[in-house]
Amino acid sequence: MAWISMRAGVCKILATPSGATAVSKPFLQINLKGVFPLQAACISGSVLRDKNKVRPAPFPYKTKRYNLWRAWLQDTTTHRFDENTKIIVVEGPIAAGKSAFAKSLAEDLDMLHMPEVTMDDLYINSYGYDLRKLDPELPAAARSFDEKSFCIEPNHEFAASFQILKYQLRYSKYIDALAHLLNTGQGVVLERCVYSDFVFLETMHKAGYISKGAHSVYYDIYNNTIDELMKPHLVIYLDIPVPLVQQRIKDRNIPHEVNSKVFTSQYLSDMEYFYKQRYLKEIGTHSELLIYDWSSYGDVEVVIEDIERINFDKFNKYDTKMDDWKLPCEWDWNTARMLYTNDKDILMYSFLIPRFDVPELVLDAYDAHKFRKIWHNAPGMKYDKEFNPDMGDTNLLFKTKKIDHRSSS
Repeated sequence: MAWISMRAGVCKILATPSGATAVSKPFLQINLKGVFPLQAACISGSVLRDKNKVRPAPFPYKTKRYNLWRAWLQDTTTHRFDENTKIIVVEGPIAAGKSAFAKSLAEDLDMLHMPEVTMDDLYINSYGYDLRKLDPELPAAARSFDEKSFCIEPNHEFAASFQILKYQLRYSKYIDALAHLLNTGQGVVLERCVYSDFVFLETMHKAGYISKGAHSVYYDIYNNTIDELMKPHLVIYLDIPVPLVQQRIKDRNIPHEVNSKVFTSQYLSDMEYFYKQRYLKEIGTHSELLIYDWSSYGDVEVVIEDIERINFDKFNKYDTKMDDWKLPCEWDWNTARMLYTNDKDILMYSFLIPRFDVPELVLDAYDAHKFRKIWHNAPGMKYDKEFNPDMGDTNLLFKTKKIDHRSSS
C-alpha cells in the first residue's frame, strides 16, 4: 500500500536521523430557489425510470488510464450522465440501520453501493492476507489498531492515528466514488463519507481520547486535502435518540461494542451534537438534505418518493448549492475525470504534513525502517497486484499493465 508510509498505515510521521414503520415525510429538507443547468433535474426510482433506456458503455477506468488523448478525441464525460448520476451519502449514529437502508436505496436507484470503510480496508490486502498477523514481529509503536482496539482501549496512544487513518480511508473511497461516477455515469450511494469524518474526531477529542496536538494535526491534514473533492448531491441522515442507539448496540451483540467503555450517553450525545450542529449545517450549504426519524426504521420507497421531488437543477450560478457540480464546459468535466481516475496517488500525497511535534504521531527512524521491511515483505505486499509470484501470480514477463492502476494497495 504505497501511499501508506507512516505508523501502521500513515498515522505516525517518519522522523529520520425489525418491524419497520414507515415515516412518510422528512422533518427537514433544505431548498433554495434558482435555475442552473446541470445534469438531469430529478433522480428517478425504479418505478419512474425508463426500462428501455440503455446507458452508454462504461469506461474501464480500473484497467485503463483516462488520458489527454482519450479526453480530447475519443471519450468525453457528460454523455454518460443521466438523472441518477449523483453522489448520495447515508449518515446517522451507530446502529441506526444505515447499511440495510443504503443497500436498498442503491438497488432501487440503480446506483453503486459503497459500504462504510473499516480498518479491514487497510489491513486486509488484495490477496486476502490480514496484515495484523504481523504485529508480533513489528515494533510496539508500529502495530495495528482498529475499531475493536479502540472500543477496548479508547485511551490508547494510537487512538489519534486510528482516526486519522479512518479519514484517509474515507478520502480514498470518496475518490473512488467520484472516479466511478465520472467514468460510468452511474450514481453512488455511500455509507458515511469523508466530509463527516470530523464528527468522530471531535467526539473523541471532547472525550479526552485525542490530544490537542493530534487534533491540530488532523485539521492541518483536513484543510490540505478536502478542497480537492466534489461534495455530494444529497445527504440522508437517519436519526435515532441516544438511548435507542445504546439499546441497538446491545441487541446486535458485538462483544467489543457491548463491553466497551466508549459508548456512554455523554459520548453518543456529543456525537449527535457534532453531527447535527456542525456537519449537517455545513454540508447543507452545498448539498440537499433529507433527515428522517428512524427510531422504528422506515420505508425506503417513501424516501425515494421524497428524493424524486428534489430538483437538483434549480440553483443558479450565484447559489452555493451544488456549486461543485456547476462545471461550465465539457473540458472541465474531462479534467475532473482525469484527476480522480489517474491521479489518486498524487491526491493521497497531500496527507504528508510535516508535523513532528505530536509524540503519539511520530515513529522514530529505527522503528520506521523495521516496520517497512516487515510490512513490504509480507505475503502479497512486495509488488503490485497480480505481480507477486509468492502469491501464485504467473506470466509476469508478458503483463504490460497493472490492475486498477489508481489503487495504492
